[in-house]
Amino acid sequence: MMRVLSRALLIAALAVSAATLSACSTDRVVSGLRGTGDLGLVIERARGSVQVFDTTNKEMLWRVDGLGDLSHASAVYSRDGRYAYVFGRDGGLSKVDMLTGALVGHVKQAGNSIGGAISQDGRLVAVSNYEPGGVRVFDAKTLAPVATIDTDGSKVVGLADAPGNRFVFSLFDAGETWIADFSDPSNMIVTKIRDVGAEPYDALVSPDGRHYIAGLFGEDGLALVDLWHPEQGARRILSGYGRGDEPLPVYKMPHLEGWAVAGGMAFVPAVGRHEVLVLDMTTWQEAGRIPVHGQPVFVIAEPGGRQVWVNFAVPRNDTIQVIDTERLAIVKELKPGKGVLHMEFSPRGEEVWMSVRDLDQVKVFDTATFAEKTSFPVDKPSGIFFTARAHKIGL
Repeated sequence: MMRVLSRALLIAALAVSAATLSACSTDRVVSGLRGTGDLGLVIERARGSVQVFDTTNKEMLWRVDGLGDLSHASAVYSRDGRYAYVFGRDGGLSKVDMLTGALVGHVKQAGNSIGGAISQDGRLVAVSNYEPGGVRVFDAKTLAPVATIDTDGSKVVGLADAPGNRFVFSLFDAGETWIADFSDPSNMIVTKIRDVGAEPYDALVSPDGRHYIAGLFGEDGLALVDLWHPEQGARRILSGYGRGDEPLPVYKMPHLEGWAVAGGMAFVPAVGRHEVLVLDMTTWQEAGRIPVHGQPVFVIAEPGGRQVWVNFAVPRNDTIQVIDTERLAIVKELKPGKGVLHMEFSPRGEEVWMSVRDLDQVKVFDTATFAEKTSFPVDKPSGIFFTARAHKIGL
């Protein structure tokens, strides 16, 4: 009798346990509990909003309005990928919850800003400003102001995070690069590197976090700063790449943060020229030039580094060219439509998402076959930013 009763109790207990597990599983689905690793946002530049996408299921989750002027906007992510910090052209800094689609914070911190960065430990968000110049630093949780770095009115460009909880940026008017060290939050230290070159316009940090490279608008060349040894100052590289040629009008400044690194080589856009420059990263000498369709804006490598994708300034901004990094040759040309402004690769590189402004679409292409996989309606899309950026230096 006891054996039968024990067996009955065991069956009942298993049934309750199964029901509990089922309920928990159902609750998880109902509550929408999920990670953030396959989320991303697209800037809708004309309406001051962003769309948040699930990149696995290829669906739009939220539209978040009220972010201000996003005509030249960028975004970075918190360490866990939950929050996006969006930098607007009107000086707005917005904090967006990727999981709920809520605008959880917004401050108007300047009159005209150009981008920002988040510190290595995720505590601080910095914004670079054209008007009134300088850099403002905020608490990432609350958006409360932490510090202001005055640049005597010089426009600030090329702001990037660097190891050691440092922010590195360049002064367009002064021709300088500054390093702000926040490793001790109560004692910020600013190192100023003078005479880096004429009119630095944008910059990048190498994927290993060691080198900061600023493009120069006022002269042909780049300025290189070794962040391990900033006391050595700036080194000029790729000087005079347009020497002897008539300069072309510059319709849109190239962007360097999406630079391409593959096989020890860097692929960078040439200012005002129809070329991609190839740089040997062991010697920092020119290793080649690749003629391309127009003036390159973004030169971006697939995560595996085998190919580099290039888009172009007006009036040739309907075209994408793909460069094979072994042969240093163009292997594919695509025509997604007028106004291709930005590209973003999935973290493992099987897809590339493109904003096609004049078609009001974001298009998704297979990087192996170059076939278009799908598209989404987006109002005047520009920047595309996936949460994988949370785990990369200098983005």
